[in-house]
Amino acid sequence: MASYRPFRPAYARPARKFETFGRPALPAAVVDAVLRFHDEEQDQGAGRTLLRLSQRRLRDRDIRAALGELTERAANVSILWNEREGEIIRVLEAA
Repeated sequence: MASYRPFRPAYARPARKFETFGRPALPAAVVDAVLRFHDEEQDQGAGRTLLRLSQRRLRDRDIRAALGELTERAANVSILWNEREGEIIRVLEAA
């Protein structure tokens, strides 16, 4: 006689552990600063624009005052912006 083994769906298995990264989540102040002070816009087509802060703009006194120690991190942040809807599609941060 065959042994009985109950059905066990995939969602009942224990979850796999994902790698954690040493960098903390991007603060909202950085996203806000890129939206308010961006000076580089790259058209991505279909009503989408990539917004960034240039190196020249990051040296500005107002930007440094707004971001403080997060200024260096803001240099690696780009925001994909939807012009039609007026909303953020994705926030990208270079490693």
